[in-house]
Amino acid sequence: MNGSAARKPRRFLLLSAVAAACLAADYATKEAALAAFAPGESMPVVGELLKFTLVFNTGAAFSMGQGLPWLFFFIAVGVVVYILFLARRLGSTAWTIALGMILGGALGNLVDRAFRPPAPLHGAVVDWIQVPEFPVFNIADSCIVVGGALAVLLAFRGINLDGTREPDKHVKRDKPGDAEEPGEQAGAGPAARPQGADRADAGGGAATGPGSGADSAAPAHEDPVPPKPAPEAPEGSAPRREDGGRSA
Repeated sequence: MNGSAARKPRRFLLLSAVAAACLAADYATKEAALAAFAPGESMPVVGELLKFTLVFNTGAAFSMGQGLPWLFFFIAVGVVVYILFLARRLGSTAWTIALGMILGGALGNLVDRAFRPPAPLHGAVVDWIQVPEFPVFNIADSCIVVGGALAVLLAFRGINLDGTREPDKHVKRDKPGDAEEPGEQAGAGPAARPQGADRADAGGGAATGPGSGADSAAPAHEDPVPPKPAPEAPEGSAPRREDGGRSA
């Protein structure tokens, strides 16, 4: 088993632990609110900035969508199933925490809808935290929002569920020929011509070498001068030998 496969069971345990912690905190605080307050009763905690107000919500998070408890029950079930499906791909600790918080929050409100009055699968969610200009909510709603915000941040940064990163699309990619520029500068281009070659071209294309100059070369368009014939020997004289003497 490689390292990546060995870490996946630990990711699932972390996911379960985060979800269980969120679920336990939500359930405990709801029970405390039910024991301390009557429905609709409010108690200031930090002046008007924070109050504890007990309400029953038959809609979605933050008291939205009242009157459709059965619809939100099945939506919550779908969210739970989908997160459990994604759990097998988890390789990022941050993604594990984010999905664990969403899972715990969804389970917290799902328990209320399944088992609290007025009827099974039509139960009202207990909300008890109130801030100015905002609907009353609970710990489960907070876990869903924080986990969702973390998931959006991770996706924006290009971090996948398995911990890998997407390439930055904002970085300017190199052109196909950019990688060849160093080689071209190092000598991949045409070799420099020797200085003598330019002078030879100016003189008519004759090759130069040791002991020969451009002036001694005959023009290319002139015919070579034929050799002069040797003078004939006078009649009666002995033929001349090649070594310069006369034959006997």
